[in-house]
Amino acid sequence: MTVISTYPSVSGKYLIGGKWIQAEKTTNVINPANTSEVVGEVALCSKEDVDQAVATAAKAYESWSQSKIDDRANRMQLAAEEIRAIIEENVSLLVRENGKVLIEAKKDLLRCVDIMKQGAEELLEWWQPESLPGNQKVQIRKRPRGVAAIISPWNSPMILTFKRVIPAVLTGNTVVVKPATSCPLTIMTFLKVVASYFPDGVINVVSGSGSVIGDALCSDPRVRTIAFVGSTETGKEIMRAASGTVKKLYMELGGNDAAILLPDVNLDDEAIKRLRFGVLRAAGQVCSAIKRIYVHESRYEEAVEKLKKEFSRIRVGNGIQPDVEMGPLNNKSQYDYVNGLIKRAAESGANVIAGGIQLDPESWEQGYFIMPTIITGVEQTSEIVRAEQFGPVIPILPFSNIDEVVKLANDSEFGLRASVWTEDEALGVKLADRLEAGAVFHNNHTVFQDLHLDFPGLKESGLSRETRHCGLEYFADSYGLAN
Repeated sequence: MTVISTYPSVSGKYLIGGKWIQAEKTTNVINPANTSEVVGEVALCSKEDVDQAVATAAKAYESWSQSKIDDRANRMQLAAEEIRAIIEENVSLLVRENGKVLIEAKKDLLRCVDIMKQGAEELLEWWQPESLPGNQKVQIRKRPRGVAAIISPWNSPMILTFKRVIPAVLTGNTVVVKPATSCPLTIMTFLKVVASYFPDGVINVVSGSGSVIGDALCSDPRVRTIAFVGSTETGKEIMRAASGTVKKLYMELGGNDAAILLPDVNLDDEAIKRLRFGVLRAAGQVCSAIKRIYVHESRYEEAVEKLKKEFSRIRVGNGIQPDVEMGPLNNKSQYDYVNGLIKRAAESGANVIAGGIQLDPESWEQGYFIMPTIITGVEQTSEIVRAEQFGPVIPILPFSNIDEVVKLANDSEFGLRASVWTEDEALGVKLADRLEAGAVFHNNHTVFQDLHLDFPGLKESGLSRETRHCGLEYFADSYGLAN
């Protein structure tokens, strides 16, 4: 694969009203696998820039909100085709700014095309009025809400941005997107294409400090919807800032997902690979990754040994290399945090088992690399168990009975995802009913393949609603029309 060494065209710029503007202040976007490499620059927008972006989006909403749905869908289908055509040339850009491995990066970009095409198809039927039975003529109709702020994370920037921008635009809203400063370039490169298919001002992009950009967006009364993916603490700050104007909030926040391995669990090679992928996908930097594994005491040693062996085979290095299976962490802050968790666990007496293969030992220190790590000998109250690690490290704890493990799994402020591993599907369903999680997987810990589906987290893992329509419900209000 050819690695493009020049900065992308969106480097150091932001988008308002169809114009890409060179920012006065910028900061570097670095390659987390080689921190001496600058991939491009990110604009550091001001509060005034945000005000201009929101004003532009509000003005564009006046006409875009009245556009025909078949026109919206057609524009999105055309944009999707052009996006598909530029995926191959931009896979390396996502790898270099984010740290994902090639196969994961390409899959994310392809799913962005699916989101666009499936959302456009779904819109045409979903938008139609629904007539209710009864003596009074009543219709349920839909309308867009206004300006939507999309605040994106650094861990899976492409798909998590597109899953919000696309339905917002399709339902007749205009958007102001704030990408993460550590990896904004691929998002903006793709949004540049998408925006060109829509009227000026429908899609706007501002970047920079979360305390500046985020606060301005969340407190602006012209912004009617906020879609945020990120930490629970930041989510709470957004809720406080947005409360003054009672905005609609859709937030996917932190997670501390439990995987429960029952006595009859099948621990063959395929199951172990699924467990490994559930832990180490994107170097563990996934909200819905497995963060805790509870294994019945009768299978505990076997599970630890098999996962230890599986982790020891993982090839870790620069994701641009085709044979790499796990890349670096995305940024120094997260790298330091995860290393701190591991260090403190070791100091507390835990057994720290690091595995994996360093593909390039001589350049290891140039990136934010951490080897896949298993931690045993810890308690439920240990920091490594309570925290959302967001890295390639997993604590494994034994349990003795189902009532105990339900209490352990639910003993968290988070409730995003969980998984139950058993050959007894009926038992798995009964256990799933008792788990406080927005979704529970059986003998797997993954994502929903169907992009029409989404399920929110419980407790402090999110504020949202389940959807079966590509997220269109997040950005449209239903209203009743009656005689």
